[in-house]
Amino acid sequence: MGRTSILVATLVASASGLVLGQQAEFRAGIDLVQIGVTVMDGDGAFITDLTRDDFAIVEDGRSQAITYFAPGDQSDAGPPLHVGLLFDTSGSMGEDINLSRSAAIRFLNTLSEAVDMTLVDFDTEVRVATYGQRDFPRLVERIRGRRPGGFTAMYDALGVYLHGAAANEGRTILLAYTDGDDTRSAIALGDLMTLVRASDVTIHTVGFLEHQRPSTQMNHRLRLMQIAETTGGRAFFPSTMQDIESAYDDVVAQIRAQYSLGYVSTNTALDGSWRDVEITLTRPDLEDAQIQSRQGYFALYSEGQ
Repeated sequence: MGRTSILVATLVASASGLVLGQQAEFRAGIDLVQIGVTVMDGDGAFITDLTRDDFAIVEDGRSQAITYFAPGDQSDAGPPLHVGLLFDTSGSMGEDINLSRSAAIRFLNTLSEAVDMTLVDFDTEVRVATYGQRDFPRLVERIRGRRPGGFTAMYDALGVYLHGAAANEGRTILLAYTDGDDTRSAIALGDLMTLVRASDVTIHTVGFLEHQRPSTQMNHRLRLMQIAETTGGRAFFPSTMQDIESAYDDVVAQIRAQYSLGYVSTNTALDGSWRDVEITLTRPDLEDAQIQSRQGYFALYSEGQ
């Protein structure tokens, strides 16, 4: 059994037992629940001048004290940014691979503040490599060098990325470039969504559906929307580079407008259970504002509990 197959088998078992659902652990040794939050006004414009006191957090009905706060637009003072790229090179991407390549490279060029970039390219197999900013030309070469072929192991690829991203300190943003199909994965969609919900990665999906059969387009669209929206991200379905440019304006704006909130839960039970988290705003003048964030997390688990 290959390395990827072993890791996927571990992910399946972990998803079933909920042991991969864990809070973000800062290296100071304090376990924080960290949540990325974006706020938009009634016109859909991002609000970027909020403070810690403007937010309130409730976990399972209990108020929580915010112990960590950082605006996204303060890249020097804020938490480090990790960027992931999920790149579908399976045979079904044959007619869209050129647009997908251009889209991926264009996006990576916009985020020079990222401390590292992880590429997960997949077809029948899943391949992972992480690059620093100085290695950007090598990353571009790898993206351009992949030729479409084979089956589609999208769920496995996403599960492998989320597993590795659990060790990241700070914010992690993932863009997934795919047609939304999956024909090969060992991990099931339900188990993958458990991993997605457990992760603090914000996922944006870029779906290439124009050359899909009409009978499958809607299913793939809904699947990619579900993955993105579960994490507070967005789903885009471009057909031209102009569509991609517009989407990137939204994605980059959201990344740079995203607040990082952290708290130590008052519930100390290590039972692996799902915890509902609600983020609200305390200012009356913002009652019509829209909030995007993940809806909760899985607690750490210990057999001794």
